[in-house]
Order: sequence, then structure tokens, then C-alpha cells
Amino acid sequence: MIKDLQAFLRSIGCRSVFLIMVFVVALAASLAGCRQDASVEDLVGNTGTGTTEAEPEVDETGLAGNEVRQFNHPGLLHAEADFARIREKVQNEEEPWASAWNDLVTDGISQLGKTPAPLETVIRGGDGQNFGRLVAEIRFSYALALRWKISRDDRYGDLAVDYLNAWSSTLKTITGDQGRYLAAGLYGYEFANVAEIMRTYDGWAEADIKQFQDMLVTVFYPLSRRFLREHNDACISNYWANWDLANIAGIQAIGVFADRPDIYQEAMDYLYTGEGNGALDNLVFHLHAGNMGQYQESGRDQGHTTLGVALYGAIAKMAWNQGEDVFEYWNHRLLAASEYIARYNLLEEVPYTPYGPNCGSVMHVPQWTVSDKQRGHSRPAWELIYNHYVNRLGMAAPWTEKMAARQRPERSSWGGDELGWGTLTETLEPAALGGAPRGLTGNLSGGTVELSWWGAAGAESYRLKRASAPDAVYATIATRGAEEFLTYTDTDVSEGEDYYYQVTAISSEGESAASNTVTVRVGPKLMVYFPFDAAEDGGFASSVDDTVVATPNNGPALVPGKLGNAISLDGADDYVSLQEGIVSELADFSITSWVYIDGTTDMARLFDFGFGTQRYMALVPRDRDNQMCFFITRISYHADQKICGNPAPVGEWAHVAMSLSGTTGILYLNGGEVGRNDNMVLAPFRLGVSTQNWLGDSQYGNDAFLDGKIDDFRIYSGALSAAQIAALAAE
Repeated sequence: MIKDLQAFLRSIGCRSVFLIMVFVVALAASLAGCRQDASVEDLVGNTGTGTTEAEPEVDETGLAGNEVRQFNHPGLLHAEADFARIREKVQNEEEPWASAWNDLVTDGISQLGKTPAPLETVIRGGDGQNFGRLVAEIRFSYALALRWKISRDDRYGDLAVDYLNAWSSTLKTITGDQGRYLAAGLYGYEFANVAEIMRTYDGWAEADIKQFQDMLVTVFYPLSRRFLREHNDACISNYWANWDLANIAGIQAIGVFADRPDIYQEAMDYLYTGEGNGALDNLVFHLHAGNMGQYQESGRDQGHTTLGVALYGAIAKMAWNQGEDVFEYWNHRLLAASEYIARYNLLEEVPYTPYGPNCGSVMHVPQWTVSDKQRGHSRPAWELIYNHYVNRLGMAAPWTEKMAARQRPERSSWGGDELGWGTLTETLEPAALGGAPRGLTGNLSGGTVELSWWGAAGAESYRLKRASAPDAVYATIATRGAEEFLTYTDTDVSEGEDYYYQVTAISSEGESAASNTVTVRVGPKLMVYFPFDAAEDGGFASSVDDTVVATPNNGPALVPGKLGNAISLDGADDYVSLQEGIVSELADFSITSWVYIDGTTDMARLFDFGFGTQRYMALVPRDRDNQMCFFITRISYHADQKICGNPAPVGEWAHVAMSLSGTTGILYLNGGEVGRNDNMVLAPFRLGVSTQNWLGDSQYGNDAFLDGKIDDFRIYSGALSAAQIAALAAE
């Protein structure tokens, strides 16, 4: 427990006594903050289907934090400007708004004459399921709310309010098996959206609005909160991404409608920093060349991948209407997932990297291929993604565009997993032609330069250009068509040279301005170097760039080393922390160091760079099988890609090195190769911007601290050759 406390303190930087107190209280309540133990088997097979556990208590003392943040209202899926646009387009009989409006007003779910039939207990999963009634009545109330907001006919507003009031005065419990969490998340976010539209209706009394807020906060929110915190008593990666997304959407929407910034922020914090499969960093398991984003559920079935589009699209749009841009996160990662899912469901082929196994009972073996189950699946989910990226931002999304066109006009969702009517509510005027490509990236992989970029709306082709200096003339080295994968691998490169890349778009407006510029050095380049000879201001500056600093924690000593001085770690609590994202831009790389092992405690790390127990890369000088191993994973230790070989000796200095070139990883000891893996599909840049980067400590709280000394620690962009590593080991 002490080590878990230390891990927590270092994660917050020990900046606040208040935060320490919060942690202690939370730890006493649930132990939810403890890091996992890699040496103990997870609760395999525990899907937590019981329904008798007590739900968490909800703080109803007031609008916590409201003095800090004021929400935009209406501000979930639809803002006031959206309704003004729709109203104008419908009145002017412009397409596709006019036809979509006609679909709504002629659909039976939007008609007057209905009577609400609320339930006191909603059951999803197990015996006695009745959640279909809630689904139906959310569909009715949403359609009625849209009719009122667009037409200003109060008859529809009155009936929509009748539905909201009937449910808020009746519903007391959501139960069932694990499906109750899906009910809380999905229907909580949908009901909050209906209510957010109606909060501007003069015919909905303040007391009734408050009653609906209270229902969402006391009935829906606790279940969603519990799921994100405890995952139904299963390990963190047991549940698919959509489970997280449903509950993120529910908490986010409830926070806005209930004017609870604390609740809203809980959802956003999990979205950005959570470890479950629905967090933004985990939704795309593998980003393939050309920005093809393999979704976390792509090996499961296509019905669930398209549900992911509906859910992450809704989350991003609700955040957008509150001034937060989730759409652009990590170079438009949501669009990468959408393009991948759309292309495959339009019966085109996509690349795939095996996924799994995860930490729990969902998947004991990897999913080796993309699933063709329900391939071609459609749902009303695509207009939102298409219109934001293509019509609002002016980006090209050819496969999302085709999927939206195939589904158009979007109508109501019969299954209740999304609200529908996106053609009416999400359609925007087309973006102007002639825009530039964006998001050009370049990675050194296998000694070549792999480039990918995002296209521009309306572009017919693209020209990829290269120069030898930033102010030199850029010459075209490749062209791509609008529906080709927007990627190119530059093999005509020389080691030791820097190359500069840009891309332009060709449309009916001519050639566009250039994209951003990417610079790639071919071959190894020393990026970080800590000789650990002398500390300054409590830390060690890199000899390459003194803004990069290694910070000792808990008092490690500076002692004579292999080359000058070394940092000595006591095996009890000493470790060194490095800066956030220190390896986040590396594809091909090498890490080298001298290490002296004083104790034989297994699983102690030379280095461990990651975010917790889901995503990390680490090197263990001696593991439980008496081997030295390098690990890298995006799921958990169940899915480690590893290289193992002879262990570092005890009681003497040893030179340790790890290099990756393309898919070939090599482990070295004292200048000689001791292990190799030619199928390494993961690289540091695929892990994201790591926040926990340590020498001598592990992401897993029960692993030992390193008992030994570290000297001459180096990180290279590009893979060192065997001869270069041997030369370092001979120093």
C-alpha cells in the first residue's frame, strides 16, 4: 500500500496536501487507485453479472464547481445555432433539410395523441427485461422535441414535456445484469439530450426541469460512474470500447443538462486519461499507414464498430458545443477510425493487426483477422462525422462520405443505441474547394521514411514533395488519387541525411498551398543522453538538450560508475523520472545503458515508459525466468510483444541495449545479440505521449524497484547497428 501511495504522489507531483487527503479517503473507500500487480492473475472469467451491489452515493449538495464553468445551453448534440440553421433551410425548402424534415413529420413516432407509459424499474439483461419501453419513449420524446424546436408548435413541446415529466416522476431504478450499465449510459445520454432541447421551452416548469435533473443524477449517473471506476468488478481491459463510450456519453450529457461541471469533467477526464478501451488513446488499437485507424472492436463484429462511430461522434459533438475539440485529438484519430470502419463496411479491404489477448474473459487468444460478422452494417451514425470533418473543417473523408451517402437520409434508430435524424440536424453547407492537406506525419521505419496525411475536401489528387533543406525547392516524389490510401514510403534516402516533406492538393481550383512540413533524419541520432556525472538544481540535464531533465526521487545517491559517476538506486523506493513523452515520436529507435545489479529481485525495471498497466514499454534486466526482457504493449501484459535473452549479471557492470528497426527488435548484452523478434508491430510512437517515464520503477505497483546503479543512459532516434552498439559496450 505504501508503494501505491508513492506512485500516486509522484503522479500528482506532490503539489497539494489537499490532493493527498483526497487520495487517502478514496483509498480507504475502494482501493480503486491501486496499480495492478503483474504477478497476480487477473479475475479471468469474472464478468460481474450480479445485481445486488450497492450503488455509489451521489453528492446532491449543489452544483459543485459551477462558479468556475458555465455551460452553453442548449449545448449537447444541438446548439441554438444548429436549430436556427435547420429552421431557415426547412423554411426555404432547401435540400437535404426539407426532405429530412418531411421524413420526421410524417414518421409515426413524431405524432400527437400518444400517452407516456413510464416504468418505475427499467431492466436490461437477465430475467424480466423491459428496457424496450424506455427506448421507444425516448424515440418519441426526441422526435417531438425536434418538431417543437424547429416548428415552434407548442403542441409538440407540451407532449414532449409530458413524457419527460412522466418518467422523471416515476423511474426509480435501473437494474438487470451487466447490461444495466449500457442502459444507464446509452439512455442517460439520450434522455439528457431530449431534455437539453426542451429546457428552452417556456412550457416546462423550473420545478419539473429540476425533477428531471435529479432523476438523471440519482438513477442514471451512479451506474455509469460505477462502471468507469470499477468496470463491473472486472479488470480494466475486459470490456469492449463501446461499454466505456456509452457511459462516458451518459456522464458527459448529464453533467451539462444538470449544470454539474464536476460530473461533466469526470467524463472528460476519463476520455483523455482513462485506461479502459473507450478512452481516446485506446479506441484506435493500431494506426495503419494512410490514417487507417483499426478500431478496438474491429476483430469482434461490424455492428459494434459502427456503434462506436455513433458514440464517439456524439461525445465529440457534445464536447464541441461546450468549446472543447475532441475531433482534432491526436491528429484527428476519430476520423481515422471512421474511415477504417466505413471502408471495410463498404466491402473494401483494410489492413489489420492482430488484437489481444486482453486481461479478462472476453478474449483469451488474439483476434487474428478483421471480423466479417455483420459486414456492411449501417446505422444512423455517419452524418455527424462526415459533416464535421468534411463540411466544417474542409478535410477529405472519402469512405465516411460514401457511408453517409448510403445511409442518407438518416432516420430514427430502432435499436435505441443512437438518436438518429442526423441528415436533418447535422448537415452543413459544403466547405470551399482549394484547401490544403493537413496532418502530414513522417516516421523512420526500417531505415525508410513512412509518410501519411489527411486530404482536402474536393481534391482530385495529391502531390507529395521533398527537399534537402527547409528553404530549398520541393520536388514531387509521389502522387496519390483521392480514394487511394494517402501514404508513401520514401526508400530513396541516405543514412545521416535530413529530409523535408510537404504535400499539396489538386482540385478544380488548381494546386493548393502546402501542408505542414515534416522533417525526418535517416539513421541513428542521439536524442537523450544522461551520463549521470553531476546533478544540477536537483536533477540531471541531458547532454544533448539541457531542457530534457532526469529527476531523482526519494534520494538516490551519486556514486562512482562505469564511466565517471552513476546514479545508485536502493531497491526500496528510489527511482528517476523522465519527461512526459520522451519517446513518443520514435519509430525506429535504440536505448542503451550501463547497469550494475546489486540485488537479484526479479521484474525490476531498467526503464519503464508508459501510462499505467495498459500501455508501456519496459526493459527488465532479470525476470522471473532468469532472462533479460524488453516488453511493449497497448493492452496489458497479457498482450506484451517481447524480446528475451541472457540476463544481466549480478555484481558487475553490464552494457544493455535494445533497438527496433521496422518490425525487427534486437536485444543486446555487452555488445552481443542475445534476443531477437522479427514481428514487432508496436513502436514507441504508437503508445502516445507517455506520462509515466521511469528509470528503476515499474507501472505495476507490486514489482520491485531496481537495486543497482545506472550509468550512461542514451535514447536514439533510429536503430544503431550491431557494430555501433558493440562500440558503446567497449567503452
